[in-house]
Amino acid sequence: MADAVIHVESQITEDQRSAIIAPLGEFSAARGFQFRPEPIFLLLREDGRIVGGLIGQSNWEWLYIEVLSVAEHLRGSGLGRQLVEKAEAIARTRGCVGVWVDTYTFQSPGFYERLGYRVFGSLPNYPGTAQRIFLMKKI
Repeated sequence: MADAVIHVESQITEDQRSAIIAPLGEFSAARGFQFRPEPIFLLLREDGRIVGGLIGQSNWEWLYIEVLSVAEHLRGSGLGRQLVEKAEAIARTRGCVGVWVDTYTFQSPGFYERLGYRVFGSLPNYPGTAQRIFLMKKI
């Protein structure tokens, strides 16, 4: 322990990220939980340009939606719903039992609630007077 030193970095490589996660993965694996996230990347294109999409990962029978984005001029067209539904379908083929996501009160909690998600937690005053909202849905 005496040789261990903390370094602050502004960026890390994928190999460094893997090295940071490795001890936690080993700890979890020793308790029967293998950390093997499978990414999901859905690109929304218009005229060849990326105008949104979904980034997520499935692990331990749950899908986590990290990012859902639709360009302003396409919002309200149903594309956000289609992206979420496509991700849910992929999650089901991977044996997932549910999906979870976090958003903010100034973003889209109502959108997810209309898709059947329910709030299971919140973080007040993040950011400012807004809240970070955590939602889930069994699939």
